Amino acid sequence: MQIRRLTPDDLPACGRLALSRNWGAESRKWRFLLDVGEAYGIDAPDGDGLAATNIVTLYGADHAVISMVLTAERYGRQGLGRALMDHVLDRAAGRTVSLHATAYGRPLYERTGFRAVATIVTHKGVFTGQASGRTHKADDLDAIVAFDAERFGADRSAVLRRMPDFHEQVRVAERDGRMTGFGGAWRNDDTLVIGPVVAEDQATARDLIADLAAGSTLPVRVDLDDSRPDLVDWVVERGVTHAFTTSAMVRGGELPGDQARLFTPTMQALG
Repeated sequence: MQIRRLTPDDLPACGRLALSRNWGAESRKWRFLLDVGEAYGIDAPDGDGLAATNIVTLYGADHAVISMVLTAERYGRQGLGRALMDHVLDRAAGRTVSLHATAYGRPLYERTGFRAVATIVTHKGVFTGQASGRTHKADDLDAIVAFDAERFGADRSAVLRRMPDFHEQVRVAERDGRMTGFGGAWRNDDTLVIGPVVAEDQATARDLIADLAAGSTLPVRVDLDDSRPDLVDWVVERGVTHAFTTSAMVRGGELPGDQARLFTPTMQALG
């Protein structure tokens, strides 16, 4: 079973593998990650699609994020997931690596040196709140990239510069002519996902979430660290309720940047 680089031609097989493990097809998310990250897979020996996948997205020289870690059920417990994990960790080449883990996947990650650093609660539902009216549509990507680099602590400009094409909305918050936050909302299958949201304080994060989610005809998804109970309660009160929980895990050092100002990931399992 040879590890190979995946290409956009593999998108149908990626979707079939995801559906077989009760994930959504998430075709837009797969396509985005195949573009910005390094996607690897193992072909199924029976000729039926992919046996396993893993994607690593490199953020400059300091940080990497792992996502889309999947193994076909019929090939479980045969070492495919571990082989792909070892491969992408080699590609990360000494960077601090992060991921979001389900309870099912967490033992594999712990065996490869990851440790849990936070509990992430995914919320889904129809957003019933009102727009804040205190943010506006983004028109300066350079300013967003600069704002993010200082707070995220690593270069994810390759991802952020694709936001206008990938996201339904990108909004910024300002105070006295100075940027105080930005956020985006993107469509994943039949859900509007809020992320990233990077802000100077929780009040600004609430404004961004409200303005991105208000009026959506789709159910909204927001992933939040459970260490922010006030923000979690605010989201739940507006109809976006607890769906499931994952663990944020890190390997190889401390996360860069100012975690207090990172409110939601760019996309689930991407960081």
